[in-house]
Amino acid sequence: MLHDFTIDLRFSGIKKFDSKVWLSSPTMHGDEQRWVDEAIQTNWVSTVGENINEVEKQIAEYVGVKHAVALSAGTAALHLAIKLAGEKLYGQARPNVGTLQGHRVFCSDVTFDASINPVAYEDGEAVFIDTEADTWNMDPVALERAFEIYPETKFIVVAHLYGTPGKMAEIKDIADAHGALIVEDAAESLGAKYKLGDRWVETGSLGDYSCISFNGNKIITGSSGGMFLTDCKEDADKVRKWSTQSREVAPWYQHEEIGYNYRMSNIIAGCLRGQIPYLDEHIQQKKMIYERYREGLKDLPVSMNPFDEERSVSNFWMSCLLIDVDAMAPHVRGEMDELWTTEPGKSSPGEILAAIAAFGAEGRPIWKPMHMQPIYKTNAFITTEGNGRGKSNAYISGSGVDVGADIFRRGLCLPSDNKMTAEQQDRVIEIIHRCFQ
Repeated sequence: MLHDFTIDLRFSGIKKFDSKVWLSSPTMHGDEQRWVDEAIQTNWVSTVGENINEVEKQIAEYVGVKHAVALSAGTAALHLAIKLAGEKLYGQARPNVGTLQGHRVFCSDVTFDASINPVAYEDGEAVFIDTEADTWNMDPVALERAFEIYPETKFIVVAHLYGTPGKMAEIKDIADAHGALIVEDAAESLGAKYKLGDRWVETGSLGDYSCISFNGNKIITGSSGGMFLTDCKEDADKVRKWSTQSREVAPWYQHEEIGYNYRMSNIIAGCLRGQIPYLDEHIQQKKMIYERYREGLKDLPVSMNPFDEERSVSNFWMSCLLIDVDAMAPHVRGEMDELWTTEPGKSSPGEILAAIAAFGAEGRPIWKPMHMQPIYKTNAFITTEGNGRGKSNAYISGSGVDVGADIFRRGLCLPSDNKMTAEQQDRVIEIIHRCFQ
């Protein structure tokens, strides 16, 4: 039987929200309509036009790279970046074979599967690298262990979780030491900064190839869309060619390579063009939400998703909560459902998410680690101790280090919509407090 929070005495006096409080929804300003209308009125509604040219220019300038290619989705950008890296490393593949066939790729473990699936698109094998607790991103120590186990690997896909930069100085040093290329998944972190040496640089400029997303829930949106970023004109031209079905210059349709229908439309670019001027404003709004949660929840046995304040600046896209180990109430998950129960002074992600949902606010669990996903359960998983699978048996107890699984077990994403009012957020904070009563 489902728990009815509306009659639970702990939540007495709390009213439902008049309208839904979203996790992270699009925030429109009106400028988007101007550029979309212009595309329609001038009949430039396909995959060419001034809006596309302009957003490529503006995003490249903002991030600090020389070239940007506007694509239909962040996933499309990741696919072509991974295909390009595979071709650079292993040569051009036959039309019916991916560029990574027979090769491993070291990948972030706690991320959305769009970071990982393009490795499979290109017939590669993802090896998942455990997460570190300081930023919830790829652990450089585990990455170095992975190279000890699979020294022939030459390719890393690293994601910045929830807008927080990973430990890129260490990861880049390890990649350089092993001659490996980096594809940087900055889908969630546009506007976040990282101190590389004595320079502050934007995420999206830290990989050999980098990708960002303009999905509807991101810090700015075109309703969809993504972008490939690079300092190499030749690489940008190759991705642009692949994204338009690899058409050659012949007067008829002629193709010498496999291509894709991945180019951004001029209408989507128009929406995005109207959003770009508001990027820094959105970041500041998200930062205020994060700081209000941190202040409002500081008396509870919880912590916020962390970032390295000396070497990075998050874009605060998503505010998350991690319950202290000793404050976890009973909570178990299957593949498709979960069970939890109440306990005085304690709570669980399942209870908190169900409670805020009962009053009309949207949250969600932390991304489930890739090594725990049914589709990837047979892929290798590397922790700071080495092989993360099969570490114990009936006679030898292993430590079972698995930082990503622990964050997934104890963490949740809080409502982080930048249109959420202070009063609405305070009510969410109060509901969370009641969960611990």
